[in-house]
Amino acid sequence: MARVKRAVNALKKRRKIMKLAKGYFGAKSKQYRAASEQVRRSLRYAYIGRKLKKREYRRMWIARINAGARMNGLSYSRLINGLKVAGVDINRKMLSELAISDQQAFAALAEKAKEALK
Repeated sequence: MARVKRAVNALKKRRKIMKLAKGYFGAKSKQYRAASEQVRRSLRYAYIGRKLKKREYRRMWIARINAGARMNGLSYSRLINGLKVAGVDINRKMLSELAISDQQAFAALAEKAKEALK
């Protein structure tokens, strides 16, 4: 079997890592070993961050809905339960947008929830 020389592939691999490490501080952007460690770590942080982002947005929407609900004399959980009982199918993202931008529409939904809970 012939001997495989990795010159081209190894260089491509190193270039790819160094390109990803561009802009890092100090040795992390100049030396391959430091750069590869940092790039691996950075990619792991990015993966975790993509998961955390979804949780953080949901928490923000719930906080906004809760603030709007309390202005209308309800708690968050009672508002959500009332909307569910009333058969209003609206997601938290849209509810939070209504709580911010269209308070009259949000108040109307809160009234519907109150009626359904009685």
